Amino acid sequence: MADLDALRTRWSHALRRSRSRGTNTPDPSPDPYGDGDGRAYADNLLARWSEPRRRYHTLDHLTAVLDHVDLLEEAAGDPDLVRLAAWFHDAVYLPDRSENEERSARLAERALPGAGLSPAATAEVARLVRLTVAHTPAADDPNGQVLCDADLAILATPADTYTAYTVAVRAEYAFVPPDAFREGRAEILRRLLDLPRLFHTPYGTREWEDPARHNLTHELSLLRG
Repeated sequence: MADLDALRTRWSHALRRSRSRGTNTPDPSPDPYGDGDGRAYADNLLARWSEPRRRYHTLDHLTAVLDHVDLLEEAAGDPDLVRLAAWFHDAVYLPDRSENEERSARLAERALPGAGLSPAATAEVARLVRLTVAHTPAADDPNGQVLCDADLAILATPADTYTAYTVAVRAEYAFVPPDAFREGRAEILRRLLDLPRLFHTPYGTREWEDPARHNLTHELSLLRG
């Protein structure tokens, strides 16, 4: 069970530090906490991540991505903007839609100026969110590498955790017939395995690349029967 107060605190810290490095503007939205930490925005995002239709893209996933950003933060150019991008990267999620990342990025573009971020910082967060469509950051994009690695770290987890992840993904796509799901999922796995590398940070490359490829290959073999 996700710790909502802890998540609010993590949001507030990342937002405050990001404001301090940009052009600050007052937070014009009603803040029930009255201290300008943007928790009204956090509560809106927490509600999105708590939608009942979600099975994998939940608060637990958000927490895990934030934990992995913390682990990889030394590789980022601005880890707090990466943290804010983690909050937004699946904020809009409808399994039957293909434009979730774009809609999530646009949500960030609408919300973050009002939360006090500069235009440049807002643009960077939205850019990072859009990278999670393909998870292929450039070699000179440390922020993108950290977010993409943090998002895909689930692929390198132990067998029982990975199996729980695949079950949750299937539950999110329960409306898809079994044969169609197997075909679509197998195509996703093949595309991932065809990438020259799944992870881009030094830690991700060293610690996660081989376990992730093992898990993906094993799942693909199961889908093939």
